[in-house]
Amino acid sequence: MTREDPGRTVPPTGPEAPPDTAPGGGPAPPRAPEGDALSCHGLRYAFGETRAVDGVDLAVRPGEVFGLLGPNGAGKTTAIRCITTLLPVPAGMVRVFGHDAARERMAVRRLLGYVPQQLSADAGLTGRENVALFARVFDVPRRERAARVDQALRAVHLTDAANRLAKTYSGGMIRRLELAQALVSAPRLLMLDEPTIGLDPIARTSVWEHINAVRAATGMTVLVTTHYMDEAEQYCDRVALMHRGRIRALGTPAELRSALRTRWARAASGDSAPSPLPTTPAPSSDAEPTLEDVFRDVAGTGLDEQSGDFRDVRSTRRTAARVG
Repeated sequence: MTREDPGRTVPPTGPEAPPDTAPGGGPAPPRAPEGDALSCHGLRYAFGETRAVDGVDLAVRPGEVFGLLGPNGAGKTTAIRCITTLLPVPAGMVRVFGHDAARERMAVRRLLGYVPQQLSADAGLTGRENVALFARVFDVPRRERAARVDQALRAVHLTDAANRLAKTYSGGMIRRLELAQALVSAPRLLMLDEPTIGLDPIARTSVWEHINAVRAATGMTVLVTTHYMDEAEQYCDRVALMHRGRIRALGTPAELRSALRTRWARAASGDSAPSPLPTTPAPSSDAEPTLEDVFRDVAGTGLDEQSGDFRDVRSTRRTAARVG
């Protein structure tokens, strides 16, 4: 979801949404204790009559890399915009390190770094000027700004190119610049909305190497959306699969693959119990499921007419073209 903000939050009236499903298709495990980096309780948001986010319960642990996966139009970007306070939500729905996103918006913003799906770097500014601009936007104290800007550029290996205009950067350098913009405020929670879209495999690896280096040095928590299942498999500690506004499965990549393998085996033996997930058939009895298979199992294998709209496609293509 990338549409603008004519939306509204949906009050939790009427019957509650069905509970999230665990990897095996049963009820979700008990919620994590207080002290989560991020917690969402019944998060809802609607654009007109369309519920983009429909009762999401989620807990992200401090220090982990958490992947939010799903097809276009699943509600991932809308959920992120609610978490980052760019869309208003009622009190109690979203908390970041204990701070309520409705009651303590500025406190939440000071804890966050955000790399949106659309490019945020200004092509007419140098790399250093772009990062300095974000230092002012995120209210980094004036006396600390120069040092913070240098530190952020150094973290993503852009010091040598810092005084060049951003329009001369390669696609991978642009995404690293945006990472520096997000890091300049020393966030405790970094939000990345498809950070490697349109990049070649080498540039994608480079971006992730820098993310992991900063995370290892600071203990920062990372929440990322991506359509690259290999990235989610390799870099995410846990993932949640979202479809039509709800979390349909949650766990480590290994747990989700194991649960799908079990459903395949039960389906093959004719002993499968009813499941809320539309289990796809196994390609063969000896097949080992991948995270992409899990994605298809949750989202379905056909084209979904509700998966995004013209603006979503246009925005994604523009971003890919600018960094490609």
